Amino acid sequence: MKVLVVGKGGREHALIWKLKQSQSVTKIYVAPGNDGMKEMAELVPVNENDFSELAAFVQKENIEYTVIGPEIPLDKGIVDYFQDKGLKIFGPTANASKIESSKIFAKNLMHKYKIPTADFFIANTYKEAKEYINSQPDRPMVVKADGLAAGKGVYMCENKQQANSAIEEMMQDEVFGAAGNRVIFEEMMTGEEASIFALSDGENYVILPSAQDHKRALDGDKGKNTGGMGAYSPAPIITDSILEKVEKEIIAPTIKAMKIEGVPFSGCLYAGLMLTESGPKVVEFNCRFGDPETQVVLPLIEDDLFNIIKEIADGQLKTTKVINKEESAICVVLASGGYPGKYENNMVISGLDDPDVNENYIIFHAGTKLEDGKFLTNGGRVLNVVTSAQNLKEAFDQVYNCVKKIKFDNMHYRTDIALRGLNK
Repeated sequence: MKVLVVGKGGREHALIWKLKQSQSVTKIYVAPGNDGMKEMAELVPVNENDFSELAAFVQKENIEYTVIGPEIPLDKGIVDYFQDKGLKIFGPTANASKIESSKIFAKNLMHKYKIPTADFFIANTYKEAKEYINSQPDRPMVVKADGLAAGKGVYMCENKQQANSAIEEMMQDEVFGAAGNRVIFEEMMTGEEASIFALSDGENYVILPSAQDHKRALDGDKGKNTGGMGAYSPAPIITDSILEKVEKEIIAPTIKAMKIEGVPFSGCLYAGLMLTESGPKVVEFNCRFGDPETQVVLPLIEDDLFNIIKEIADGQLKTTKVINKEESAICVVLASGGYPGKYENNMVISGLDDPDVNENYIIFHAGTKLEDGKFLTNGGRVLNVVTSAQNLKEAFDQVYNCVKKIKFDNMHYRTDIALRGLNK
């Protein structure tokens, strides 16, 4: 069967890599993709938000299934558009995608169905937000933009002054546009974070291996928030008993709640969790595969991912449990110097043709381009270096051995990915 993957980053490269292993898949296209994917998929020069062109291409090439990577096409309704044309697609509808695109929708859902999360207050106007801050003791709080803000609409405020600055940026200066028109104030939960993916057809679901990502730009979880500087799987902190609790109190009730509300969730439900003293609570939901968590979760799955996606896109998930390898996987993101702030492109990348790199590691391209036979940097997050091994210590040593072989000017990466797990 032919498959189209929509997106252009490391997550999409990982999806292509895993789908290509299926005996049922004869050809993979990616729109728009990047040059690092050319060996595995045919690049289609169509923007991921151009639904009419994407649908026309699918119809022209008789592509049986489409898989969506990023959240923006989902929020804009690509699944609805394809389904209206009778095209099979993996991902939630626009209404179901609100579980990510509207934090207020997600919070109200969790409150109504008693799904554990932080206490919160919704402010619909700047005046309401200001009054709420003034009414509170001078304590830490989290301030979030309601809508999609490229992972940057969250402010961890230590005091009222920082909270006031946050709402001024979001609601007055409109740094996130309409996404910051409404904000949520949350209690600042303490604990360790982890991520769980559940693949669902709207009623049934399967759970993939747990993961932990590293959002901060610098070692020791310091610096600015990023799209993710690395990840590892499984997360040792997610024990069997905790996973059972997460499934019983969060995953199953959320999928059931979405169905009751008339917006059944079909696709990948990403639960970002905080493991607090009182148990796991939801930090946020996403409506798609995470990045870079996907890059470490998929290498640990024995099952044919395409078959699961096909069953979900067909509206009937038959798979009841995913078989996982008894291994650990680590992904280290190689980023352009200055990311997540200003950075320069067009740096020549060396080391990708090293025989050891090619034979023993997985390199997922996130922001690269090919010119005159050489790969150049073309984004903030450039490459994902991934390896798996029998245990986390072996994977840690291996992945950083590979990182040392790859170079480009101003290359930046964290040296402590997965140390949190190793310290367990």
